[in-house]
Amino acid sequence: MDTPDIDAIKSYLLGLQDRICAGLEEEDGEGRFREDSWEREGGGGGRSRVLEGGAVIEKGGVNFSHVHGEGLPPSATAQRPELAGRSYQALGVSLVIHPRNPYVPTSHANVRFFIAEKDGAEPVWWFGGGFDLTPCYGFVEDAQHWHRVAREACAEFGDDVYARYKQWCDEYFYLKHRNEPRGVGGLFYDDLNEGGFEHCFAFMRSVGDHYLPAYRPIIARRKDMPWGERERDFQCYRRGRYVEFNLVYDRGTIFGLQTGGRTEAILMSLPPEVKWRYDWHPEPGTPEAELYEVFLKPRDWLK
Repeated sequence: MDTPDIDAIKSYLLGLQDRICAGLEEEDGEGRFREDSWEREGGGGGRSRVLEGGAVIEKGGVNFSHVHGEGLPPSATAQRPELAGRSYQALGVSLVIHPRNPYVPTSHANVRFFIAEKDGAEPVWWFGGGFDLTPCYGFVEDAQHWHRVAREACAEFGDDVYARYKQWCDEYFYLKHRNEPRGVGGLFYDDLNEGGFEHCFAFMRSVGDHYLPAYRPIIARRKDMPWGERERDFQCYRRGRYVEFNLVYDRGTIFGLQTGGRTEAILMSLPPEVKWRYDWHPEPGTPEAELYEVFLKPRDWLK
């Protein structure tokens, strides 16, 4: 019987958090994650790790959570009303890295598992997650590397998997009110249970395991590039888009707040400094304009 193994998922996620934190600390060279374990009043808890003021990472968070409860919030039942009245468990690792150098892109990754149960009924479960890249200053070789590793993460699971989840990522990380993608994309998937638990769990592990190989080489290439006030100003402006997406559209943020999760952990994804301007547009022919003209347009980065 292909029954979900919650203990195996939890063990993997805790190990993934450890490995990602160790790799990022090594790449930063100075910063260290501080750990904060917490319990949720409604059931469960988590292990938050935050790095602030590093040599490379201005602010980064890598969070593990395992929460459970007797009733699902509106964010979970709006699209699936059949889940109303079921108890649930949700496990995941979610991370966001905001680098100091404007030439190093922000990155996000998330891998998660959800199960809803009810006496006398089959449990309903699925996996979700992915990773995506949000540059302020785009480099073709970085976008190509990121997507090449994303494709490698999907390779063993079907010829069409990367293309489908790449498109899903482009469509999900999109600011409708700006008519603008958040970044250069990557992978996004949700509601995955096709093929059984072991198959889906293996795919989640592959996505999680490929995050550091996708991101660390990009950090290494860009972290020592010189930058000044102009680049920093644009970085803070572009971070505003990140804040808008996370507070308006992001499913994980909405789910966490509606389930009474730990606010500090949920909002650790927000950058430390950010700016907004009224109706601002970059000067034509500048590197800032190139971001909009070349990189904030969904495309096949592997051709």
